[in-house]
Amino acid sequence: MRRIPAVILAIALCPFLMVVSAIAQEDMVVVAGDSFEKQRRPPAVFRHDEHNEVAQIEACNQCHHVYEKGEKLDDESSEDKRCADCHTEKSSDGQPGLRQAFHLNCKGCHQFKRKGPVMCGECHAKQPS
Repeated sequence: MRRIPAVILAIALCPFLMVVSAIAQEDMVVVAGDSFEKQRRPPAVFRHDEHNEVAQIEACNQCHHVYEKGEKLDDESSEDKRCADCHTEKSSDGQPGLRQAFHLNCKGCHQFKRKGPVMCGECHAKQPS
């Protein structure tokens, strides 16, 4: 008889635990590397919300940029697109290739601000299985 309330409680808590788990993982983002024919390193780990809070970034277009005719459009954002939607693996027509674009945007900002990781293994860390 005592098992029935415990089973009911466990069943009732299951959806709650699933939601909490999903929310906890939602902030954990691995920068998509599936556009690369051959990946050199593990995908970069990037906690989007945590990063932006620490870096005090509020404007999405600070990272999610849009260029037109070689000029950055200050009032436009590409947050609804993947980087690979605009950048191919190889550079072409003055547009950096995907790997170079990641490094110019992310690592370049870290170097400019003298904050954040700039060494390969600091972003491209193996994730525990």
